[in-house]
Amino acid sequence: RRKLRSDVAAAFPSLSPEQVAELVPNKEELNVIKIYSHKGEAITVYMNHRNPILFEVEKVLYPTVYTLWVYPDLLPAFATWPPVLQKLAGGADLMLPGVVVPPSGLPQVTRGTLCAVTLLGNRAPVAVGVATMSTEEMLAAGMKGKGFAVLHTHLDHLWEYGDKSSPPTLAPLVTDSDAMENAGDEEELQGKEPGSSCCLEPEQHVDIRDLSLRDRDTCAEVLGKEELHENRAAQPAEDASTGDQQEAEDSRTPQEQMDALFNQCFFHALKCRVKKSDLPLLTSTFLGSHMVSCCPAGKQLDIKKSSYKKFSKFLQCMQHQRILQVKELSKGVESIVDVDWKHPDIKAFAVPEGFSSASAAQDSKNEDREQVYHAPEIIPLYGVSTKMIPLFQESGHRKGSVLSSTEVRNIIINYVKSNELVDETNKNFVKVNAILCDCLLDKSEQDEISHLKWDELLSRCLERLQPLHQVTFSGQEPMVRKGNIEPIDISIAQRSSNKKVTIIKNLELYGLDPQCVANTLQQKVQASATISPAPGMKDRVQVQIQGNQIHHLAKMLLEEYQLPRKYIQGLEKAPKLGRKK
Repeated sequence: RRKLRSDVAAAFPSLSPEQVAELVPNKEELNVIKIYSHKGEAITVYMNHRNPILFEVEKVLYPTVYTLWVYPDLLPAFATWPPVLQKLAGGADLMLPGVVVPPSGLPQVTRGTLCAVTLLGNRAPVAVGVATMSTEEMLAAGMKGKGFAVLHTHLDHLWEYGDKSSPPTLAPLVTDSDAMENAGDEEELQGKEPGSSCCLEPEQHVDIRDLSLRDRDTCAEVLGKEELHENRAAQPAEDASTGDQQEAEDSRTPQEQMDALFNQCFFHALKCRVKKSDLPLLTSTFLGSHMVSCCPAGKQLDIKKSSYKKFSKFLQCMQHQRILQVKELSKGVESIVDVDWKHPDIKAFAVPEGFSSASAAQDSKNEDREQVYHAPEIIPLYGVSTKMIPLFQESGHRKGSVLSSTEVRNIIINYVKSNELVDETNKNFVKVNAILCDCLLDKSEQDEISHLKWDELLSRCLERLQPLHQVTFSGQEPMVRKGNIEPIDISIAQRSSNKKVTIIKNLELYGLDPQCVANTLQQKVQASATISPAPGMKDRVQVQIQGNQIHHLAKMLLEEYQLPRKYIQGLEKAPKLGRKK
């Protein structure tokens, strides 16, 4: 308890010694529990009076809302609108347009400062988050973009560990009535759910596409009936309004723009790519082959950045509008079985200018284009973790900074040289100072190891950084993903009657369409190939083909698709070719 009190006093210097003693009492029961977030992060929670009072992530202490209700001025507070709370509790981060600027101005914070989020009219905090930019940067950005990475909120799972009480009503220090009148309805949240809606003032001018994107309850999309009528009325002045439409598009949140891009590619694919003879069509093939080919240059479809989060939910919305029909023809694998090409939204869709001139040629060459596969460029990257911040802050990097292995190597070399840590007697060794000791050595090693070889120093550093990887597909922008990329997994399973089958997983991660791979293999080896959901993997399927076909599969992946061998797992299970006597 003494250490916890000292940690609390260091983390929150505004607390008096009496308040620290009140928060972490001597004699009362104090429980410590460990939970895990959805990302797999270990979180230590300190409980007092059956309520969580503090939680610790990567040796950093954070107060819960229960603690902030007792000490509401513990952290700099930013106000937002009451409807925003539900979105924050659902996992959304707080965007700057959702922050209410009071007449007295915003609190002065720097990037990385721990802040509280309150609701307008009540000083009791409802969320805890980290500022992603300083106050000056927020104002310089015109109060646009992500403002706070939210860690914990009222109504979330951590709050449920307590007595589930509601926030007290605490009068604000400064009356924000002027801000309430003038700020308008400008809440914008990352991770907005499809069921959310936004009320608009009658006199406010809104682009019809923006309105249809917000009206999620009726699943009205970019090309609804309202836009059809407006397009007919505005057709003579279409060229004159191009600039206004561009401005309206730019004013939308990244999530709304991704929704609009999905709608555009969806209708484009149905109008120009998919034919009745293609049905039934796997939903994964429709997205990966047809919709992606309709994506404008310089843009990339990412369902996670849309309000739908899953492609199946997007298709459900379109099915609700009776544009198409989706069925599960085999267990866990959905296919488009019917499309209403006479639907007003499809008929009203105008192919974008970049595609219109070559639309017919693209349709005729579509099949040939889909067969051309270019292996993605994969680069391992590393993110600075909380534990490694002291080692990297001299070079100007913070938690979450993304670095290549070469950059990490150069930073470590510069750090060692600038701090004169190279051993004078043997330059192959580096002296371990306090920062290297805390960052790179385990507790059991800290009293034993005083020097490290250069190679071991660099390898330990890379091991303790957060693994990331960058994938770049041909003609698309690079994507950075967490963790190491999973290899294409090839395994052999035994079925009834001692029959063997070859199972291939993770093809989607490398831009390969499982259905195309199954069809190609089936033709090459003249064996039955099927697709089924991959066990334990959401939104992924596996290819299963009769017999041990690893020889043919290896030739296709290594020679035809030019994939590096290190990204393919299981090639050693190929049958040994023995001589026939």
